Amino acid sequence: MAGTMASFNTALSGLRYSQVAMDVASNNLANVGTEGYVRRSAVAASMSTQDVPALWSRGSGVGDGVQVAGINRIADQFLDVRARKEHGNQTYLDTRAASLDRVEAGIGEPGPNGVAAALAEYRAAWQNLSNNPGNEAARNQVLSAAGALVDSFALQHRNVATEEEALRGKVLVGLGEVNTLASDLARTNQSIAEARGNGIDPATLLDQRDRIAMRLSELTGATGALRPDGGMDISIGGVALVTGNRAATVEATTGVNPDGTGSGAVTLAVVDATGTTPLTGTSGELGALAELLTTTLPSYRAGLDAVAQEFADEMNAAHQAGFDQAGNPGQALFSYTPPDVVASLAVAITDGAQVAAAAIPGGGLDGSNADRLSLASGIEGSYQRLVGVFGTEVSSVHRLAENQRVLTQQVDNSRESLSGVSVDEEMVNLLAAQRAYEAASRVMTVMDSVLDTLINRTGLVR
Repeated sequence: MAGTMASFNTALSGLRYSQVAMDVASNNLANVGTEGYVRRSAVAASMSTQDVPALWSRGSGVGDGVQVAGINRIADQFLDVRARKEHGNQTYLDTRAASLDRVEAGIGEPGPNGVAAALAEYRAAWQNLSNNPGNEAARNQVLSAAGALVDSFALQHRNVATEEEALRGKVLVGLGEVNTLASDLARTNQSIAEARGNGIDPATLLDQRDRIAMRLSELTGATGALRPDGGMDISIGGVALVTGNRAATVEATTGVNPDGTGSGAVTLAVVDATGTTPLTGTSGELGALAELLTTTLPSYRAGLDAVAQEFADEMNAAHQAGFDQAGNPGQALFSYTPPDVVASLAVAITDGAQVAAAAIPGGGLDGSNADRLSLASGIEGSYQRLVGVFGTEVSSVHRLAENQRVLTQQVDNSRESLSGVSVDEEMVNLLAAQRAYEAASRVMTVMDSVLDTLINRTGLVR
């Protein structure tokens, strides 16, 4: 269409589009600090002069202006999928690293308060007794050093047990968050489908959908699949958690009780109307917690129990081969109850006179057995291997976490460069829309002047 009035309509369409473009840029700037916000852009479409040509009419080819074809949410689903995967791996490694750091600090090796230091003091006490077999203080010092060594073992055991207790509490908190997020995502999926069906822009709901999916991935390593209606289905290790507007729950079937207590391996499962499906290959925070409670920490406790049992058995055998101050055969120096060796380990005698320092009967001042006891048992090597393997695992987890952090940051940067709000870019868009608005306004001013000339001044004779 061409003509004076048509030019007004063309200018008006420019005003309307520029206003929408300014509103979109302004909204982007307002949400520059909003977590999970994906920037928008106004999509322009040229309005055709003549859609269907008539038999005797011809279009001018000028055009009828511009219209808003839609508001585009600038996101890449492939980058989103990659980001969820990398964030799940990152939280898995970070959770493991944080827990192992706490346990390693409780081990206290090398240091003055660890088992190695207590063991050295214990051997020194026996060596001192071998030089002074009749000294009551030296005998009591052996029992005191033995008690300190038992306490050092027990302290490590308590630190690991305390860490396990804390982790079981975190499992319950994580499960509660996962189930809440799954319900929220199911409702969001329903809202997205309704919004699209009613012709309403669901961009804000899509942002919310992606935020929930990202957090579920961080917690469980979940993967998401987009639905035709704009929603997202979530599965964990191939087991569906959210399907459309229906959400299942994740529960701990073994290892964690509802009150946070528990023991043994932690098994997670998805529970829905069809039954209970065990989860395998769970990543994220919950996957790390389950592995720590099922494998890593029990393995260290078992190793510590083995070292303590080896030590107690060898020391008991050597002590029972000697004779105490009264000349009686030595008794067991340490007692314990399998399989919780460290938890039950204790010094079995309380009287220094019962310390079997002598290698010969009769109650003479002999310190030969005390000398042998100062050298008996080679648990230093076993203990060093146990601590060394654990330290290597801690270092490995930190190294993997740092490498993963580089990859995660790279993916986040790519995603942010596409979907994130750039203040500079939005200011340029805002100024461009402002200038376009001013230009369209100027067209209307010119056309107003043209009409004024045609209506009020054409045909006047002076």
